[in-house]
Amino acid sequence: MTVFEHKGKLLIVDCGVLFPEETQPGVNVILPDFSYIRSRMQDVVAVVLTHGHEDHIGGVPYLLRERADIPVVGSELTLAFVSAKLEEHRITPKLQQVKEGQRRSFGPFDLEFLAVNHSIPDGLAVAIRTEAGLVLATGDFKMDQFPLDNRLTDLPGFARLGEEGVDLFMTDSTNAEVPGFTMTEEDIRPAIDSVFRTAPRRIIVSSFASHVHRIQQVIDASARHNRKVAFVGRSMVRNMAIAEKLGFLHVPKGLIVDVKALERMKDSQVTMICTGSQGEPMAALSRMANREHTIKIGEGDTVLLASSLIPGNENSIYRVINGLTRWGANVVHKGNAKVHVSGHASAGELVYCYNLVKPKNVMPIHGEWRHLKANAELAIRTGVPEAQVLVVEDGVVVDLVDGVAKIVGRVPAEIVLVDGMTVGGVASEEALADRVQLSNDGAVTILGILDTRTGALVEPVEFIARGFVQDNAWIQGATKSIDDALRAANKVKIVDGPELEEIFTQSVTRWMQRKYRRIPVITSVVVDA
Repeated sequence: MTVFEHKGKLLIVDCGVLFPEETQPGVNVILPDFSYIRSRMQDVVAVVLTHGHEDHIGGVPYLLRERADIPVVGSELTLAFVSAKLEEHRITPKLQQVKEGQRRSFGPFDLEFLAVNHSIPDGLAVAIRTEAGLVLATGDFKMDQFPLDNRLTDLPGFARLGEEGVDLFMTDSTNAEVPGFTMTEEDIRPAIDSVFRTAPRRIIVSSFASHVHRIQQVIDASARHNRKVAFVGRSMVRNMAIAEKLGFLHVPKGLIVDVKALERMKDSQVTMICTGSQGEPMAALSRMANREHTIKIGEGDTVLLASSLIPGNENSIYRVINGLTRWGANVVHKGNAKVHVSGHASAGELVYCYNLVKPKNVMPIHGEWRHLKANAELAIRTGVPEAQVLVVEDGVVVDLVDGVAKIVGRVPAEIVLVDGMTVGGVASEEALADRVQLSNDGAVTILGILDTRTGALVEPVEFIARGFVQDNAWIQGATKSIDDALRAANKVKIVDGPELEEIFTQSVTRWMQRKYRRIPVITSVVVDA
């Protein structure tokens, strides 16, 4: 999520989510931090969405909870995906559909939209004109010269803006470390065709629920090899119905069937397309791998992972691959077949764009720190002065004045966790640390009854352990550590209940760390006799 400010008005470009890592158990998604603009929501003139992937639109429902009438601007497919999400949140949005070649003004911002291709149709770059300068933000893009939808990235438009004078160029960095040019989507057709030609039984394809181009390839292959297709998973069914209705997904008549109809068909005539290519615990493919889904993977089934491995998700993905293989599936993925191409511009394409646009200032966007840095180095090599290439992170404030961009400060930009129905608040970093500690070391509850007159325990303490092996030796050792600490404390003064709870916790923590190299979450409860 990027916020542009001019003449007291705010323009938001994209509002997506991150997905949780293994160190964030229980978290659904991670939102941008709205705290800086929360008191200025009435100054927001629009939120512009470059394309329909979750990391660019997933936060929109939470933004519109703050102010429901913010105009939401985007292309036809992007707005259709957003509308479906907002309907689930019971929000009626104020939508403004645009397409490439159009110009629209929102407050002091004059916006021009340019076509870009990506792994989802209908992507847009946005040029933002103000009295302070011209900004060109690419969104996620690549320069596929043979796109499935014949919609080329508007390089002539980039060049025209370059002639006008781009003061700040904000470019997709995701593939900046990859040399050369990104393969075209068509290049993976032979590998997909090979899977369909050789698979003896069912084919289960896993992809992002918004990856329309890849799913189009799977549908085409299914039609060529006389297989019926069923979509599995709520988001997949919803998004593909939207894409087909709007004409972005082309499906031969009678090819799509309900998943229940597959039971009456030969395995060699079946293709299923589901979510879960990133190992998400609740997605269909993960549940199949864990034998928790109604669809049971069996010997001879072929599973095709038709998406990239997002950095940080590798362990989860390989866990799913291992589970599927255990049940007899042949798993085809990026690591053993050419079944994926990136949706992002590689280094050669980025350099091409820098030479085309000739920007005064560059601010790499989208990607991790190493990607931003690699993109910055490409810009410098094409002649952009090093001082005018800004590598920034969330919360950094950049001023564009008289054609010069400078870092001038920071605003709050913490991660905001969505935990079930809770947004922020309870789902804090401290809560996550407790969950991780519980998963690693377990929990111990200590119960004691105190004689408040003498400061002594009426009877031996009781222990309740979860996720930690509890035996007689452990109980004896923990009890001794408490008795020793209590005797030492009572020499100073007679302890009360809260003090004894602290003694329980500290003494057992120290003893367990020394004895077992473990620090479980310890809860101490003392009852007065």
